[in-house]
Amino acid sequence: MADKGWVFVTGASTGIGRASVERLVADGWQVVAGVRRDGDQPPTSTAHVLIDVSDAEQVATATKQVLELCDGKLAGLVNNAGISVAGPFEGLSLDDWRRQFDVNFFGQIEVTQRLLPALLAASGRIVNIGSIGGRMASPFLGPYNASKFAVRAWTDAMRAELAPHGVRAVLVEPGSIATEIWRKGNDQADDVLDRLTPEQQQRYGRQAAGAKKAAAMVERNAIPATKVGAAVASALTARRPKTHYVVGTDARVQALLAKLPASATDKVVAAMMRPPKES
Repeated sequence: MADKGWVFVTGASTGIGRASVERLVADGWQVVAGVRRDGDQPPTSTAHVLIDVSDAEQVATATKQVLELCDGKLAGLVNNAGISVAGPFEGLSLDDWRRQFDVNFFGQIEVTQRLLPALLAASGRIVNIGSIGGRMASPFLGPYNASKFAVRAWTDAMRAELAPHGVRAVLVEPGSIATEIWRKGNDQADDVLDRLTPEQQQRYGRQAAGAKKAAAMVERNAIPATKVGAAVASALTARRPKTHYVVGTDARVQALLAKLPASATDKVVAAMMRPPKES
């Protein structure tokens, strides 16, 4: 199989990132996996670098290593690293919000800026992993939704800026995917709820119960991360890639709902978040 060039994938230790690495290697790419710890890299990856995208020093070191590996010509960058910060708005600190954006947004921008010369040299592609939550927000997911709305706006702007110079920017918008983000997000949300004042706990208790019920239902219907890996592969290889790849039936439904008036989507969200009946 012909070597298709070098691709760098962030957040490659689990979930979408790992599935993307495995698919791309199988398709003939040389893939550098960006992971937080040695030993977390997919065994199929060509090479790996240690990177926390919210740590400027690590980003500088890791991107330098990537540039050395690809000899200054990078065929693809997959910005996948991400976290989910959840909880009622008034119970979240500004540090919580900054942590969400440092990983999901600002970190991705810094990685992309540092690697852009190599992407320009190879007429490469940038694939940002967004979320259908970047079109339609949900209660208690304000920070996550806001970061994904920002990623969508940035990707759309970047696509127009870079297209005349040979670099294509693509957004992948998955729905519910079977990854570790569910467990990590639930644990973090529980920590936030535990530190609410008694008044706040009383105010949001039933809503939070409804949100957990809805989240459990969505998680049960989550699709494999390999589906997103396939979309990433298509975004990197298609002669004319889509601007947005919406992955999953639930994502396609939400994309349609997002086009409705806000008053209508509010009713849909309220119905989904209805608290369970008290016994």
